[in-house]
Amino acid sequence: MTEETPLWEVFIRPRNGLSHKHVGSVHAADAELALQAARDVYTRRGEGVSIWVAPSKAIVASDPARKDENFEPTASKIYRHPTFYDIPDEVGHM
Repeated sequence: MTEETPLWEVFIRPRNGLSHKHVGSVHAADAELALQAARDVYTRRGEGVSIWVAPSKAIVASDPARKDENFEPTASKIYRHPTFYDIPDEVGHM
């Protein structure tokens, strides 16, 4: 593959899962070829029921150096964490 061939991120939803999980990357000229390559590489044993591909250049990530700014404010909002609720025994595991 050349550097001019776009890189695509591959997400597979497993048979027993509800959400897609990132499984790797493929190089392909377009979305259709990326789907075919992802199928060939990442679902050889029937692991998935759905495939997503996204151009790597379209993915934006948070800056690890700004993790305090991005994630610490949630620690002070205890109402977002239901740890102070009493769950009746008849409800079972939640």
